[in-house]
Amino acid sequence: MSSFKSTYYYPNRMGRIILLAMEEIIGREGVNTTLKSASLSSLVDNYPPDNLERQFSFDMVSRIQSSLEQAYGQRGGHGLALCTGRACFKYGLREFGFSIGSTEAAFKLLPLSRKLHIGGMALADIFNRYSDQQVRIDDDPEHIYWHTERCPVCWKRQANEPICHLAVGFLHESLYWVSGGKQFNVVETQCIARGDHTCTIVIDKTPMD
Repeated sequence: MSSFKSTYYYPNRMGRIILLAMEEIIGREGVNTTLKSASLSSLVDNYPPDNLERQFSFDMVSRIQSSLEQAYGQRGGHGLALCTGRACFKYGLREFGFSIGSTEAAFKLLPLSRKLHIGGMALADIFNRYSDQQVRIDDDPEHIYWHTERCPVCWKRQANEPICHLAVGFLHESLYWVSGGKQFNVVETQCIARGDHTCTIVIDKTPMD
């Protein structure tokens, strides 16, 4: 088991992807306002470089999420975080070498549940390999469980309900891509910010449509 550190990091590239995704949703001015509110003015018009150096702290990620809620209200902030998470997948996942052979005939012939499992494991591997985030996956016949044991989205926050909406949005979009255009029910049922041991997101294996 890795030793405890006071600060954990995403690579600069992941931080940059989050900010670019936010910009698509709320515009550059909205991002700048959010960064200033989060006391991250050094990032205004100065996004992190596109490299894998682990310099974008979990604290930054968490403060940005908190500032969205302060600026747009709890409900509005949560909705924007979901949209940002979806845009994050589009903006940068393939830059991390996310490849599950989805264009290959063999993958297309797999049962949907198997596609979801392979995709989930590939995603978890990216976070575990390139960042200090720790993700563990398990499943049962009806669900996939995405357990984040060290979570940047709610880092050092306290809440009465699950608040990792950025992660939920990201998984929504990844499932849509992996399944070839299907929508799934994705719900965070446990959150470290609420006092739980993990941030656990439950994914139904059966699509809604």
